[in-house]
Amino acid sequence: MGVLSDKISREQLKPGDHIYSWRTAHIYAHHGIYTVEGMVIHFTRASFQEIDTGTESDHNLLTSAPSDPLDPPCPRCGYHLSLRGGVIYTCLDCFLHGGDLYLFRYDVSLAFFIAKFRGGTCTLAAADPPEVVIHRATFLLQHGFGVYQIFKNNCEDFAIYCKTGLLVFANTSVGLSGQAVALFAIVSAIISSPLRFLTTGFTGLAVIGWAMFSVSRLVSDLAIRRDVIKVSVERLVAYSGLDEQIITNITKEDFITETALED
Repeated sequence: MGVLSDKISREQLKPGDHIYSWRTAHIYAHHGIYTVEGMVIHFTRASFQEIDTGTESDHNLLTSAPSDPLDPPCPRCGYHLSLRGGVIYTCLDCFLHGGDLYLFRYDVSLAFFIAKFRGGTCTLAAADPPEVVIHRATFLLQHGFGVYQIFKNNCEDFAIYCKTGLLVFANTSVGLSGQAVALFAIVSAIISSPLRFLTTGFTGLAVIGWAMFSVSRLVSDLAIRRDVIKVSVERLVAYSGLDEQIITNITKEDFITETALED
């Protein structure tokens, strides 16, 4: 396990680990929290449902669950992934869905973070103790984590919240997900930088693009961002039925209170 790969064996798993598995030729990864005895809590959307709307259409959209509703339930955990979304509790085999097992790393060095080209694999932020992580995950298993949104409230956002208790309190187009941040960083590196006009050579463009991509990823990491705040899972769930603007105001209140206490 290192810069090139964070693949681990099942024997290396510990309760509270944030794990992930790549899907569809490594285009994206599915994330979850390992608990005990080969079981995982993770956040997904049901197959054949559009992001945000929940309507029964467009089954070609990315999904982290098997898509054949005729598949039998899992003989180990009894779960049928294709019939329900939300926060779910399944065995590790259902979570991996035939993929390899990887460990998401916390509190990494700056050099390590920059060297990891793929987003959604590590963060500079520190994780909370395993018992706190599992408490958040099991609490959300009972009460939910809101509506699945591919850029702002996805499986990686869920796992990161469970590990850190951090939420974005600003109305932005992207949440804590490193995969979503990396996508926006790539777009920014290609079209947003005036530095691209300083060179016409391929090598120069590549260096500038890499630099802009790395900076965009860095400033968007939850350890660097200024629009994140720690929110208890009980407080989060208490307001889960409210709209996004009200929840944003609540997290802003927490931010102001916490800042006052620090002062």
